[in-house]
Amino acid sequence: VQLQASGGGLVQAGGSLRLSCAASGRTFTRYAMGWFRQAPGKEREFVAAITWSGDSTYYAGSVKGRFTISGDNAKNTVYLQMNALKPEDTAVYYCAKHGGGMYSLAHSYDHWGQGTQVTVSS
Repeated sequence: VQLQASGGGLVQAGGSLRLSCAASGRTFTRYAMGWFRQAPGKEREFVAAITWSGDSTYYAGSVKGRFTISGDNAKNTVYLQMNALKPEDTAVYYCAKHGGGMYSLAHSYDHWGQGTQVTVSS
């Protein structure tokens, strides 16, 4: 499975962005997917995850109520809608395919995209 993240950019605080993660190769149907982010000098942190059915979603406390994860299995694409962005949301955002284990842990994911930069100016 290859994952390609896109949609990052520069936005003012309070603005919105929508990230996309397109999968190619083996379909990721029946796999949960997640988004992580990594700011300079910080560890990679969990942002959101969605089960393959889309019935369950999980969010980090820092983004809950502002970010929404969704998926389109027909398009093999996962999205992260980010609203009310804050400067502290600035990071490289990565999508990943869940391989097993806790959704919030990076080592639970076995395929990663290349990352897309999100910069939020104050």
